[in-house]
Amino acid sequence: MELVSVQCPTCFEWFEIALPEAGGGAVEMDYDCEVCCRPMVIVVHDGEAWAKSLGDS
Repeated sequence: MELVSVQCPTCFEWFEIALPEAGGGAVEMDYDCEVCCRPMVIVVHDGEAWAKSLGDS
């Protein structure tokens, strides 16, 4: 299992998540920040991950 660091778009704290199995293409996951508990979307693509708030497109 590979871990990757993600920064919360609300509180700007960093935390680690486990990358999902590679299946090709981008994956978006609903996730709650492990620090402030605010909802976000985590995008995983090509072994990289980043978070965006729910209002971002």
